[in-house]
Amino acid sequence: MTDPTQDPGFLQDPYPTYAAMRSAYPVQAVASGSGGRLSYLVTGYAEAREALAHARLSKDTSAFFAGKESKRRLHPAVAHNMLSSDPPEHTRLRKLVTKAFTTGAVAELRPFIARVTDDLLDQWPVGEPFDFMTGLAVPLPVIVICELLGVPEEDRPDIRRWSGELFAAGQPGVIDAASHSLADYMTDLIAAKRRHPGSSLLDRLISARDGDDRLNEEELVSLAVLLLVAGHETTTNFLGNATLSLLQHPAELDRLRQNPDDIPTVLDELLRFDSPVSTATFRFTTEAVTLGGTDIPTGAPVLVALGAANRDPERFPSPDQLDANRDAVGHLAFGHGIHRCVGAPLAKTEAEIALRAVLTRFPGLRLAVPPDQLQWRHARLVRGLTSLPVLN
Repeated sequence: MTDPTQDPGFLQDPYPTYAAMRSAYPVQAVASGSGGRLSYLVTGYAEAREALAHARLSKDTSAFFAGKESKRRLHPAVAHNMLSSDPPEHTRLRKLVTKAFTTGAVAELRPFIARVTDDLLDQWPVGEPFDFMTGLAVPLPVIVICELLGVPEEDRPDIRRWSGELFAAGQPGVIDAASHSLADYMTDLIAAKRRHPGSSLLDRLISARDGDDRLNEEELVSLAVLLLVAGHETTTNFLGNATLSLLQHPAELDRLRQNPDDIPTVLDELLRFDSPVSTATFRFTTEAVTLGGTDIPTGAPVLVALGAANRDPERFPSPDQLDANRDAVGHLAFGHGIHRCVGAPLAKTEAEIALRAVLTRFPGLRLAVPPDQLQWRHARLVRGLTSLPVLN
């Protein structure tokens, strides 16, 4: 069948399409790209969980594209990074960044996150429509990850713009140019930090590379770009999607307004209900695989639809209902297996602090436009709003 993610209506509400596909075949071939190349789309929960941890599904894009002609001009630091690698390379790279995102390390950032949140909310207008995305969901994660990496404040608007362009579906030239802008910027920033060392995460990665040669220059730049982009894109979409979901479910919203201490326990359900990452990053089969009753040949791309898996009724009964009492632990919004999002604790902490502050300070927050007028980003991997007009 044709790739359904190319349908403009799919962006507005992908879940009916996902449900129809999953009920027919939880894994099926779809024609994608101008040449109609077959990819395999996974929409069932059990099949997605298996695929995300399958030893014969590789993420090594350099191996997949070796010897193939391509018109793409992605910067090497973006084309091949920790996300597009397999063990043992992936294991080595992940170890270098995991300590920065442990529960304890993230807890140290809570006062800073709370202060930035309050500063942003202080600027919200009263009694007139404004955009929740530009007022909180976009700037908060950008500020936090840039602070963690030591990116100067004056450079942060460019970082956000390039990062957004990196997910511009159907615009390969824009994506390629953004990859070079980000990689060139991080190359320059790394050079500046070598001249004037500090205490940021990026400084620590530089020290690890220069101190005992665990990172080469390309790995250092690619890790920096990956952390910069992944460190805020997911959280921005999480905040926007979660807030919209609550505004569209008044009973759940009222419960959290009256009991803000329940917010941490509801975050997993909000992530499950409208996942900020729609489709996991590229995988391909190194050998023939049978998944969900579908035979997938060697060398075939496999796309895992995290959003579809999280609405599988076999795993989550009444999946199209937002239920604040649901135990949604086990959702796949952050992936699964060795590639599970290393920044998940930071994303959840930012969301908890931000939602608590918003619901406490603005109990009358509501949508300023009908839901069908909302615009969603034209992006295949991520699911997020371009804007979220609200009133308080």
